Amino acid sequence: MSQPKTTANQPTEQPALRLSNTENYREDYANSVQVRMSVWDFFLVFGTMTQDTPEELHVKNFEGIYLSPQQAKALWNVLGHNLAQYEQAFGQITLEQVPPQANGPVH
Repeated sequence: MSQPKTTANQPTEQPALRLSNTENYREDYANSVQVRMSVWDFFLVFGTMTQDTPEELHVKNFEGIYLSPQQAKALWNVLGHNLAQYEQAFGQITLEQVPPQANGPVH
C-alpha cells in the first residue's frame, strides 16, 4: 500500500481537535499581567489591581502560568490577530494613561 502524496498546493490532513477542561479549570478576570522570563520559559502572573488611595496600588495575584518560548510566540501571534479583528470591528484600542482622580480610585 502506498502513502498518499501531497504537493505544495495540497494541504495535509489535520487531526481532529478535542477540547476538555480539567476538574480544576476556572475562568477569572485579570487587569494586571506581569511577565517574567528566563532562557527556558516565560512566566505570566495574572491578578487584579485596585487603588483605594492615591498613594497605593494593590495587586492580588491569583494565577501563574509558565509558557515555553514557542508557546509564548504562538500566543503573541494569536493575540495580535484577535486584537486586529477586534479593532476592525470596534475601533482602535488606545493605551493612554488616565491621570488619577483626586477624589476617587483608579482601576
